[in-house]
Amino acid sequence: MKSFFKRIIFHIIGAKIWKCRIRKYKKWKIINYLKKDLKTNQTVEKTEIVDFLTHNPFSVFPYNFIKKYNRKDIIVYTDNDCGMKYVLQDNKRLYFKNNWRNKKIQKYYNSLLIEQDIDSPHRYEYSDFRVQKGDIVVDVGAAEGNFALSIIEEAERVYLFEVDEKWIDALKMTFAPWKEKVIIVNKYVSDTNDNNCVRLDDFLKEEQIHFLKIDVEGAELQLLTGAEVILSTQKSIKIAVCTYHKQNDAKDLNQMLMNYDFHTEFSKGYMIFLHDKALAPSYLRKGLIRATK
Repeated sequence: MKSFFKRIIFHIIGAKIWKCRIRKYKKWKIINYLKKDLKTNQTVEKTEIVDFLTHNPFSVFPYNFIKKYNRKDIIVYTDNDCGMKYVLQDNKRLYFKNNWRNKKIQKYYNSLLIEQDIDSPHRYEYSDFRVQKGDIVVDVGAAEGNFALSIIEEAERVYLFEVDEKWIDALKMTFAPWKEKVIIVNKYVSDTNDNNCVRLDDFLKEEQIHFLKIDVEGAELQLLTGAEVILSTQKSIKIAVCTYHKQNDAKDLNQMLMNYDFHTEFSKGYMIFLHDKALAPSYLRKGLIRATK
């Protein structure tokens, strides 16, 4: 029996070592590519990224601002009434999935803090591109709801679309103090209507949308295809849409929005989306587009 467990442990350790080696190989492959590219296309921004990658662990966000955050600084609380765990975000409770332990919550929330840092390529709001008092906000790919929670006081009404059922109970707890103005929809948002999917054009056809945030794991184009009426007819609308999930998303999404007469601007900086197995040169991807009309 002991030898069996030893084999299991060695297998786990071996898998972790192999994973680290692959990650290190990918890191230096990217560094070498960027160094070669800099010889003919030198920019300060790319030079800084190469310098960061050379002297720091591999990161989706290859910038020094990530060093401001330490997951050990995050305090996880337990709600004695329901047993669910939460952290405090601007003195508001942000709840997490029932089966998550403290360390996982700390790691996850720390990644959210990094993601929404003022210097992050993934930051939704920036300068005057933000939710205004009285806005109708649509958050597609809400997950734990950190973005919606950050603007809940300003918004008149918030629609949260999240397909992962394990997040729904957490969302209900987080937004319980504002339940009169929060609508939670447990479906995919795409370009079709069926039992699992909805089109924004149909679901929100009676609604004037002011701010639309989209982070749907690479399905952004399909979602916008199902929102053609919204894109073509609604005025005074802001859209923050992620562009890093697929290789050509930045180009394709930008062109689509410009076709609907939106003014578009990419967030500053780049991401290296390590989770995409199809990650290819130039490796650096824009995080999101902020579009206005």
